[in-house]
Parts: sequence; structure tokens; C-alpha cells
Amino acid sequence: MPAEYAPHTGCIVVWPERPGSWPYEAKDARKAFAEVIAAIAKSEKVYVIVNDRSQDSAVEMLGMLDNLAFLSIETDDAWARDIGPTFLVDGKGGLRGVDWQFNAWGGSVDGLYAPWDKDNLFARIFCSAIGCDMYDAQDFVLEGGSIHSDGEGTVIVTEACLMSAGRNPSMRKSEIEQKLKDYLGAEKVIWLPHGIWKDETNEHVDNICAFTSPGNVVLAWTDNRFDPQYAYSAADLAVLENSTDAKGRRITVHKLPIPQKPVCITEEDLAGYTFAENEDNRTVGERLAASYVNFYISNTAVIAPVFGDENDDTALGILRELFPDRTVVPVYARPILLGGGNIHCITQQIPAYVKEDKV
Repeated sequence: MPAEYAPHTGCIVVWPERPGSWPYEAKDARKAFAEVIAAIAKSEKVYVIVNDRSQDSAVEMLGMLDNLAFLSIETDDAWARDIGPTFLVDGKGGLRGVDWQFNAWGGSVDGLYAPWDKDNLFARIFCSAIGCDMYDAQDFVLEGGSIHSDGEGTVIVTEACLMSAGRNPSMRKSEIEQKLKDYLGAEKVIWLPHGIWKDETNEHVDNICAFTSPGNVVLAWTDNRFDPQYAYSAADLAVLENSTDAKGRRITVHKLPIPQKPVCITEEDLAGYTFAENEDNRTVGERLAASYVNFYISNTAVIAPVFGDENDDTALGILRELFPDRTVVPVYARPILLGGGNIHCITQQIPAYVKEDKV
């Protein structure tokens, strides 16, 4: 599994529609998605996934952009990172996807919606569309946002997510780790205890920690000891500072602040949702898992979430220092966060490879 900062041939984004995720007919969410797509399309192809109901709005808002391909594939929601294939490269120009089982972040135990069968089918349908071979890993529940690779044999995950009761409860930690090594070509798995507090994905790693280069990670952080996030991040820091990667390098940790003011659901937000049966509902005052770590690295840019918070500029400055050869592009991400995720969650990169796609 390559690192996200390796060259890409493209990126997958699913156009938002689900009324239980995106309030007010996804009006603001689509504006944010469009900004993300426009920034990514400057340096790599973006596959925009639509259906019969959402296609017109996507074409209307994005049709003037170059470097897009619209694909009609039915999905249950818009989390491309989690439902899309995990792409692998072989060092010889070859590409292959991994089709994990997706069960809406917990299935019957604590999944966020049902049914999820369209989302679970998405990876294999997309691989078929671009003519990409695929490993069948449907016996193992995993989302793309729950794994992060440095491209050199090291993968970071969180125990809170991968050991959750709704994913692979019959497997021991050692068995889960071996599964990751077998499918991802990983040599070492670093287990962090936690993700972001109240992250409804059972604390995905992509919201708490990410590689910025081999041996370097950003970690979501707060100095406020009264914030529940402090204990979570401190526990993760202790692990990282005592870890080496697959090449034997010690991990250098760069602290990336979380927003100073928690981002919470308001009465106005709540009025815009239409929740379906068997879908997790929002509540007024609910704290959302806002994090600046959930950025997307394109070929020439870092598309970074901002929240209108006093820590926005600090976070952007840190990212500029860590990615001197890329432009840091801020996108106001609260409308995406209202759906339960962030910029990284709505994107899935396709690594650079030789084989021409068939779309």
C-alpha cells in the first residue's frame, strides 16, 4: 500500500445526497465537495460517482472543470475513502484493489445506517469499471479511513476501531495485524489506542494521525487537559514516541491542534436532516469529530479542512512547513463534518500506474 503522498493517477469522490447525512438537500455539502474536487482536479483525474438522482446537480456544479470522469454507480452514502477499494502497487507499474467488507462502521452492533449493501458493492464495481484486478477480502471488515501507510512497510491503525465489537469480533489482535500485513504488504503495524473523541467511526486513524513523509506524522493535539481529547492524544503520543517504523526509524511527531472551539450540532443543523429508519440520529449540542489531520494530499496540493476557528491559521502553517513542495488549499469543512466526516473521508486516491483506465 503506497503512501498518500506518492504520485496519483486519480481520486474517487462520491457526490453527496443522503438526507440523513447531509442537511438541507446537501446544498452546503455539495459546495464544499465541489471546492475539494476542483482543487484535486488541478493535478489528477477525479472520478465523480453519481446516481440518477444526483447526476444533474453534480454536472451543473462541476461540468466546467477539466480532468473529471462522471461514473453512475449506486451507493448508500458518500464516503469514498471507506467504501472504495484500497489500492496496491507492485513497483512494476501494476495496480490492484482490495475489496474489504463494509458494514457501515459496525453492522448490527453500532453501525450508522442500514442497509449498506450498495456501499459494500462499490469497490468491486469501481475496479471493474477501470479494468483493475482485485483481491477479494469480503471476509474481513475494514474501512479505508482506518488504515494509514507510509508506503515503506509501516501501517498505523487504532485499537478503538479495529478491535471494535462490530467489525471482526472473532479475531484476536494478532490475527487482525497479520491480515493487514498479508493484504497491504506491511511489515509493521503501529497500534494507537485512540482516535478523535466522539468519532462515530469508532475512532478512525485518518482523523487523529497521518504520515506526512517517511518517519514523520502529524497527531491531533490539545493542550487543554480538561478536554476529553487530551487523554486520547496523550496516550497516542506515548506510543508514537516509543515506536520505530518498518525501516527502524524513530517516529517524529508533529502536533497539529484541534479546533479551539468544539464544532457542535445546532438546532438549525438538526432541522435540515431527514433520518431514515435504522439510521443514527443527530442531537442538538452533539460534538463532532473536527480535526485538521483529515486532509487530502493530491499530486501538487494538500487540501486541508478549516472550521472558521482561531486555530485554523496555526494548523495551516504547520501543514505548509511539512509540505513545502505542495500548495496548502483550505476548504471550509463544517458542511462535510455535518455528515460525519471530513475531507479525507470523502476522497480515495488511485496510485500512479502504467495501465490505461478504460473509462
